[in-house]
Amino acid sequence: MQGVRDIKRRIKSVQNTKQITKAMKMVAAAKLRRAQERAEASKPYTEKIKEVISSIAKGIDDVNHPMLEVRPVKKTGYIVITADKGLAGGYNANILRLVAKTLKERHQSADEYVIFAVGRKGRDFFKKRDYPLIGEIIGLSDTPTFADIKQIAKTAVSMYGDGIYDELYLVYNEFQSAISQVPTEKKVLPLANLTESEEGQPAGNNDYDFEPSAEQVLNVLLPRYAETIIYNAVLNAKASEHGARMTAMGSATDNADEVIGVLTLTYNRARQSSITQEISEIVAGANAL
Repeated sequence: MQGVRDIKRRIKSVQNTKQITKAMKMVAAAKLRRAQERAEASKPYTEKIKEVISSIAKGIDDVNHPMLEVRPVKKTGYIVITADKGLAGGYNANILRLVAKTLKERHQSADEYVIFAVGRKGRDFFKKRDYPLIGEIIGLSDTPTFADIKQIAKTAVSMYGDGIYDELYLVYNEFQSAISQVPTEKKVLPLANLTESEEGQPAGNNDYDFEPSAEQVLNVLLPRYAETIIYNAVLNAKASEHGARMTAMGSATDNADEVIGVLTLTYNRARQSSITQEISEIVAGANAL
């Protein structure tokens, strides 16, 4: 039987851990609320820019732009979004497992793809295993702005336009609820389906007047739209991260309660045994006298 003092020390240690995990759960819940609000607020802009682009594309007889062109795939780009920190359950591991599996199944060698890493966990994973990492962002705030990811988004889109790779994917955790984040792969480029809405109905029925010309406006909007898709994925991934951390810390707090209950029962038994032994020794001593 463990010593009473040792058990009491362990109970105190687990109680301290419980206080930390409970506080982290509350902080993650507050951050999740803000992240959800930002992700929701970005949707109308994305939908409107898609509508305008669709209207332009339908109004031009022969649309000729690299970002709309489907070409033979010789090389692929991936933007992988993970967190900078752990303590979020399987949030990072699930994404990295999906990426590793996808690359193994889709490509014969590392010459067929390049990776942009958003988040320290992904960056460290790819560097340690010598994946072809060509861009990275670490240290994003809990409420990232477009300016925070603009450079890597612009670089990724520009490299597609320059023909360095022939398609671009986002890999991130899609937020569904605080307890459900789904590892997701989403094609960003080429934008070959802009003339159809998500429901399969023709999109962009509004008529617009363009200055200086529809073609020039399209040339500006297409890269911006692709960059906006990337930014929305970052916001969504942040909400997923906070949800996963809140759930993980909630589970850790519940587990700490269970451990405290077991240790308390063990402590009471040990204390009772110690008291019984002392009484036995006193009675034995009295009988001897």
